[in-house]
Amino acid sequence: MCAVHDTVMVVDFGGQYTHLIGRRIRELGVYSEIVASDSLLDAIKSTLCVKGIVFSGGPSSTFEPDSPQVDKNVYSLGLPILGICYGHQLIASQLGGVVERGDFREYGRTTLEVVESGDLLKGVRRRTVVWMSHGDQVISLPEGFVALAKTKSSRYAAFSDSRRKIYGVQFHPEVAHTEEGKKILKNFLFRICGCRVEWKASSFLSQALEHVRGVYRGGKVICAVSGGLDSTVTAILVKKIVGDNLVCVFVDNGLLRKGEAESVMDSLKSSGVNPLYVDASHVFLNRLRGVVDPEAKRKVIGETFIEAFNDVAGEWGPFRYLAQGTLYPDVIESAKAGGPASTIKTHHNVGGLPDKLPYELIEPLKYFYKDEVREIASALKLPDSIVKRHPFPGPGLSARIVGEVTEEKLKICREASAIVEEELSRSRYYDRVWQAFAYVGDDKAVAVLGDVRKYGYIVTVKVVSSEDGMTADWVKLPSRILERISVRITNEVRNVSSVNYNISSKPPATIEPQ
Repeated sequence: MCAVHDTVMVVDFGGQYTHLIGRRIRELGVYSEIVASDSLLDAIKSTLCVKGIVFSGGPSSTFEPDSPQVDKNVYSLGLPILGICYGHQLIASQLGGVVERGDFREYGRTTLEVVESGDLLKGVRRRTVVWMSHGDQVISLPEGFVALAKTKSSRYAAFSDSRRKIYGVQFHPEVAHTEEGKKILKNFLFRICGCRVEWKASSFLSQALEHVRGVYRGGKVICAVSGGLDSTVTAILVKKIVGDNLVCVFVDNGLLRKGEAESVMDSLKSSGVNPLYVDASHVFLNRLRGVVDPEAKRKVIGETFIEAFNDVAGEWGPFRYLAQGTLYPDVIESAKAGGPASTIKTHHNVGGLPDKLPYELIEPLKYFYKDEVREIASALKLPDSIVKRHPFPGPGLSARIVGEVTEEKLKICREASAIVEEELSRSRYYDRVWQAFAYVGDDKAVAVLGDVRKYGYIVTVKVVSSEDGMTADWVKLPSRILERISVRITNEVRNVSSVNYNISSKPPATIEPQ
């Protein structure tokens, strides 16, 4: 018996769902790791108890000369393989099948017809709804493969070579919109790979602490804390290992929510973290003047954070390490140029860092998902005010201000968002949704206030439900709540003429507008 968890390797071909696959596998009680396509064989050799491999989707086409591939020797290792979307096409292409550009693209919900269940589709209804997102399709199977399912536009929407335990699905079983996706993943993990249910909440805390022990080699650590779940958990974990060598810093960047600076300092102190307070709001806001591009804003904020840390280091250092609350989704969404992933947005604690960082990084949550971090927080007995706090973007309200960050737009965004949170709390919806906020851009509309024509900003309210932030659906709030939010924003926030409600889901939209 292996001394470590059974492991399923998820090969990253740049798909935005790659980490969702890993998240779903862990949710089913099996440990998963994300690995680059060009280092798969090395990763397998260096990891005990690899029980199976999943090829992710991705934005590339197998027709492209530089499309990501895997060493074909992986097919002779005897490990079960499941290809999803691009991974499905890659298996067919590499093993002698034919992939062509489809006459019809399939995006969104599609009806799948099972023609031969086999082990992969065991127990799946003959007709079921799946989530598609592809243009290319398999038109001829490699030798030894059989069709398992089809759709109106895809003759081979699922296939298998049961002798070699190689499978492919054109759809995305990891996405919640695929009605029986978890059943399909369960079949692969337990019926085909023979995995054991070992990845449990009780192990999360010890895994995170072990990461810190493995990285830390003495010296002082500086940690940015925002009062949010990720940074607070990070600070407490690091403190358990390094003790008084940890110095926490709360940087007020002027982009916080209403009353947040005071409430954050209070909650951090009550959790045993006593951060230094640095008011750098004027520096951040000055440097953001005239900056419109969202990526440029994130870079400015990331670099200014580092400068604020350097100022603290000059007084309290020297520091060897920077501790951060980086999560798995942060890493995939901050994909570097030249990699297989398409960059969605740069997170200030990943891609926003300068190339020449004067610190080594400690990131105990880098391989955890948000719900797993909540489990760690519960094990640490943190209060609900931290555990259940809505995610807040690292760049603060600048991520909710489209275009240039001005004092007027910042005030509107801050006041309107406070109203949204207050009304959801009052109606007991706050703990039932993933995020809720207001954002503002440069668009304006005419209003009539007190018989006077006004030309004010358009504020957009967004409320989403999600399990992990990788996908999200807009929340169908009762009209009475939306009405109260709208009336309060237009009455209480100056220079607002109109309130809209965003009904876009992720994908195709992102949760934050910037």
